Amino acid sequence: MTIRVRPESPVPIYEQIIGQIVFAVAASDLAPGEMVPSVRDLAAELVVNPNTVVRAYQELERAGILETKRGLGMEITADGPKRCRERRRAIVLLRMREALREAASAGLSAVDVCKMVEDEWPRLNSTRNGQAK
Repeated sequence: MTIRVRPESPVPIYEQIIGQIVFAVAASDLAPGEMVPSVRDLAAELVVNPNTVVRAYQELERAGILETKRGLGMEITADGPKRCRERRRAIVLLRMREALREAASAGLSAVDVCKMVEDEWPRLNSTRNGQAK
């Protein structure tokens, strides 16, 4: 799993880290029992303050997604995938609501938006599966 942060983003870096770990666990890119990079290693890789990574890991631990294995580091919990799928759904729903508000204020109808989704969905899935259109 590769984590990338965008320092110029309005989203705080610790939240970017959380989001990417949540989506990776939800997609089974990180499995229960799998270790996440150490705070130092991830901070060095991302060129961020270690406290930023600590904050992300602490929130993931509070959410029941990570747990500390004494002397080893942090690992994905057995319940992590279920929790991450629920959290991923909530994140996507929030983003969809924002996009729908924007579409409504731009004067688009529900039919217009549904058509846009129907047209775009196959393109997104073919790109995600490595097939260029």
